[in-house]
Amino acid sequence: MREPTCRFCGAPLRETFVDLGMSPLSNAYLTADRLRRMEPFFPLHVWVCGECFLVQLEAFETPEEIFGDYAYFSSYSDSWLDHCRRYVDAMMKRLPLGTASLVVELASNDGYLLQYFQQRGVPVLGVEPARNVAQAAIAKGVPTESVFFGCQTAQRLLAEGRAADLLIGNNVLAHVPDLNDFVGGMKILLKPDGVITIEFPHLVRLIEGNQFDTIYQEHFSYFSFLTVERVFAHHGLRLFDVEQLPTHGGSLRIYGCHAESPRPTTERVAGLKAEERAYGIERLETYHRFGEQVHEVKRDVLSFLIEARRSGKRVAGYGAPAKGNTLLNYCGIRTDLLEFTVDRNPEKQGKFLPGTHIPVYAPEKLFEARPDYVLILPWNLRDEIVRTMGDIRRWGGKFVVPIPRVEVIP
Repeated sequence: MREPTCRFCGAPLRETFVDLGMSPLSNAYLTADRLRRMEPFFPLHVWVCGECFLVQLEAFETPEEIFGDYAYFSSYSDSWLDHCRRYVDAMMKRLPLGTASLVVELASNDGYLLQYFQQRGVPVLGVEPARNVAQAAIAKGVPTESVFFGCQTAQRLLAEGRAADLLIGNNVLAHVPDLNDFVGGMKILLKPDGVITIEFPHLVRLIEGNQFDTIYQEHFSYFSFLTVERVFAHHGLRLFDVEQLPTHGGSLRIYGCHAESPRPTTERVAGLKAEERAYGIERLETYHRFGEQVHEVKRDVLSFLIEARRSGKRVAGYGAPAKGNTLLNYCGIRTDLLEFTVDRNPEKQGKFLPGTHIPVYAPEKLFEARPDYVLILPWNLRDEIVRTMGDIRRWGGKFVVPIPRVEVIP
């Protein structure tokens, strides 16, 4: 077999971070007529590069296959929309953005973020490879190109006079199989005095919080600040600021500029680098310990579900996120333990989860079935879900979250 190599530095990959077995594409939701067909499963074997410490999966499917038609729409999370409004408020105060500026978002989804810049009179452009999602953005009036981003796309946009004053990428960096082409494209498209902001789940928080379910085929890479700084520096970009955010179980928002920019580097950069080094993010033993943490979570989730069912309790799910599909497939959970799940996204309703074939309904199904427990699969949205679905308590129903450990919310 060909030895895998690091997608950033090219070094051979020989160190395992965690092996989650075989799993289908986590956003490949099934219609009823496909339930008896063969599903492709791929290895969820996660490596850590011994040279640059980039945590990564091998790419077994093309981006076109994974993202050509996508089931994730950002606008179905109220808390995420609130996060985006606050971001726009902050950028409008921090940067001189106006009617002569251009804000470009990479992987702009359904226009969930750019719409708020439009409301402030700032011109925008979305770049979204998933055709169905891009059409949803266009329908709401957000200019969007349905194309994969990299150096070639950046050169074309630059030639068309569409360089970016602010270049945004929220939760996209992990989805990029050709990391150097993507970051190289950002270098090309950014104006000389422009700013890049990128948000992604922080690898340190992933390890601390047992967040193995955020690992799936659509996520090719997982980043610490020290590693992502190396990647950007390789392409002539300097990270001059960083914020730690609570989103997605703990994320980073990095601020980048051209290496020659006079923008000062904040103390937060040095502070986070020192924090990561103290944590051991540049020591392989830190990564080697993660696997046993994951095994313990699996045992706890299965023990809870088996005991609930043996006691005659009914268990349903809330949400059909990609992370939930990693959890369910890794733990081997099927309808004998989780009867069904519900989701606000109409694109998922009436379909079945990949691998497990658990049916997905509209949220109203919970009030018809009245389960004893509701397992929150998008645990990062637990507060929003408990607040909006609190009426399940009327019949004594309780919420359960599986990560970082099984917790019953009364």
